Amino acid sequence: MAFLNPSCSFTRFRVRDSIPEEFWPTLPEKLKQFAFHDIDELPEERSFGWVSFDDMLDTEWRESQPYKGRFIVFSLRLDTRRIAAAVLKKHLAIALKEEQRRMLELNKQYIARERKKEIKEQVILKLRQRCLPVPAEFNVIWSPERNEVWFGSTHGKMIDLFMDYFQQSFDLHLEQITPQILAERFLGEEGVMAIDSLEETQFVAYGGEA
Repeated sequence: MAFLNPSCSFTRFRVRDSIPEEFWPTLPEKLKQFAFHDIDELPEERSFGWVSFDDMLDTEWRESQPYKGRFIVFSLRLDTRRIAAAVLKKHLAIALKEEQRRMLELNKQYIARERKKEIKEQVILKLRQRCLPVPAEFNVIWSPERNEVWFGSTHGKMIDLFMDYFQQSFDLHLEQITPQILAERFLGEEGVMAIDSLEETQFVAYGGEA
C-alpha cells in the first residue's frame, strides 16, 4: 500500500472540472458502482476497479468509509493473468502436433492459418483457466480542498488506466501535474515564458575535456 510505506512514488493530478456540492454525497455509491469484480473463477485476462483503501478485498466499504477527515481515500485494484511465454509455446506446440496428427488421418497436409489462430486462442483460454490472476493495488488520495488527486504509481500505462477509469466513474477529467503546470501555478505566465527562454548549461568543455 504505497502511501502507508515509509517511502513511495506517486503521481499528482488536478481535477479540471468544477465539482458541484451535490456530487460529494453520491461518491460512495459511485465507488461501489465501479468497484472491482473478482475473476478467480472466470477466464478473463484482467479485471480492475475501486476497492477500500484499508482492505483491497472490501468492495462494499463495510469496514471503513472512503472519507478520512478532509480527504477521500480508496484504491484501484488490478488483477492480471500472466501466462509465461515458454508455457504458451510448449502447450501451443502440443496442440499443433495433435492437430497435425488429426489432419494426416484425414489425408490433409497443412493446417490452415485461421485454424492455427483458433487453436492458439483455445490454448490461451485453457491456460487462463488454470492460472490464478496476480493482484495489484494502487492507493488514491483525493483532496477536495486542494483540488488534487494523488495516485500511487508512476507507470505510464497505469496512469492512463487510472485517468480513464476516474473519468468513467465520476465524469470528471484529470490533468497530470507536471513541472510545467507547477511553474504556471507559482510563477504565472510571464515566469513560464522566462523559463522557456533559458538556454541549457554546458557542464562539459567542448572536445570532451572537463
